[in-house]
Amino acid sequence: MTLASAEIRRELMKGNEAICVGAIAAGCRFYYGYPITPQNDIPEYMSAHLPPIGGMFLQAESEVATINFLLGTSASGMRVMTSSSGPGISLMQEGLSYMAGSELPAVIVNISRSGPGLGGIAPSQGDYFQAVKCGGHGGYRMPVLAPHSVQEMYSLTMLAFDLADKYRNPALILGDAIIGQMKEPFVPTPYVPTVPQEKPWALTGCAGRPRQNVKSLYLKDNEIEVHNWKLHRKYRQMQEEEVRFEPYRMDGAGIVIVAFGTAARVSKTAIQWARKEGLPVGMLRPISLFPFPSREVDEAAAGADVVLVIEMNTGQMLEDVRMSTRHHDKIRFLGKPCAMPTPEEIHQEIRRLAGEIGVKAGNAR
Repeated sequence: MTLASAEIRRELMKGNEAICVGAIAAGCRFYYGYPITPQNDIPEYMSAHLPPIGGMFLQAESEVATINFLLGTSASGMRVMTSSSGPGISLMQEGLSYMAGSELPAVIVNISRSGPGLGGIAPSQGDYFQAVKCGGHGGYRMPVLAPHSVQEMYSLTMLAFDLADKYRNPALILGDAIIGQMKEPFVPTPYVPTVPQEKPWALTGCAGRPRQNVKSLYLKDNEIEVHNWKLHRKYRQMQEEEVRFEPYRMDGAGIVIVAFGTAARVSKTAIQWARKEGLPVGMLRPISLFPFPSREVDEAAAGADVVLVIEMNTGQMLEDVRMSTRHHDKIRFLGKPCAMPTPEEIHQEIRRLAGEIGVKAGNAR
């Protein structure tokens, strides 16, 4: 063992808890939330760890109150976070729209469960539309990051705070019940800020400076149109600068899987099995769901014989894959609403598709 490897500190922790560690490392000292499974580990952790370091934990009376607490705290220039699951995030949609319109940064975590309606506590990726298309009014957008490991629950949370501040915009972490409750080792790498920490726009009292305000109401002639084009340019900048993805075993892949989060995590096992059989399969994993890696998906589809989209729903990211490429005839779908696809199921589908394109085990290109 080298000295460098001996100095690496690994911690065994749940995904939900790793989010909290990442948030605190990134300077979050304010958390507001309301209980809902399967994310209750997050408020539990924050309630125990924020007050001793001078932070604030507050259990709000509802998710509607929660998002408005975030709005006020963010307007004062502080880093702030909340977490919930799909039904709670639904109740926050109006406040999220107000925050996007007011250009206020915050991090929102969705550890999603099954739905629609009250659904249940089974894992699901059914909140993709809600997150990526943004359920609130007015056509705003948010950076959406999809971790597939406890390590990424930690690191992408730190990134989310930087993206929120960079663009003065809410940012969302989209996980699910499996990745939130799963426990595995991760390395708590130090937080290195990538954005300036000063916020000259923040409402900190006007002593010694001109008065300023933060708002989303624009009533003068043409004022709201000008503001919307300004926001649009910001969302375009996100699409140009913030696309994140992982290519996995893409060398010579005639079968390309596109999956995110837990579905991608499980797909890696099936890909390893298939590769041992000589089947030419790889994966393109979107890490940023918005902005979506459309160009990379198109390039992968162009070079593949077939593209297999795998989701824990009935086909939501599938729509973005189809919009990303003209190779619609190559696209197939494997969906498991409110359940995790097993490696065996994915492996079986890979074998079936290999037969469809005329590739036999051991004869992969």
